[in-house]
Amino acid sequence: MSVETTQEQDWFDPDATTFGDRIAGAREQAGMSQGDLAERLGVKLKSLKSWEEDLSEPKANKLPRMAGLLNVSLAWLLMGEGEGPETPAPELEQGAAELIAEVENVRVQIGMAAERLERLEATLRVLLKDRDVD
Repeated sequence: MSVETTQEQDWFDPDATTFGDRIAGAREQAGMSQGDLAERLGVKLKSLKSWEEDLSEPKANKLPRMAGLLNVSLAWLLMGEGEGPETPAPELEQGAAELIAEVENVRVQIGMAAERLERLEATLRVLLKDRDVD
């Protein structure tokens, strides 16, 4: 096994890291400060710090957005399994890191909009079906 492969596997050991460790590590890897992530999630900085210190946990509705902003899978964020952040690489210029974070933010918003559209379509189909029965 190469040194690089070992580093990739050991970077976030699911048995050794906590939920807070994973948030902090993925946030740092995404080039965001605690304030940046808190703002993008629409939460107080105090709340984010509390999550990273494993003193409290976010509400369930914040988790998918957080995973998208951090570019990790929800399973990895919660349990350390699945797609996590890439191993540390040379730092990107601040502008590039901000653009990457914004792209991820838009990706999450599009996913949420698609889910909303599916719910609206299902509701509309039910309404139209009920109308055809009358």
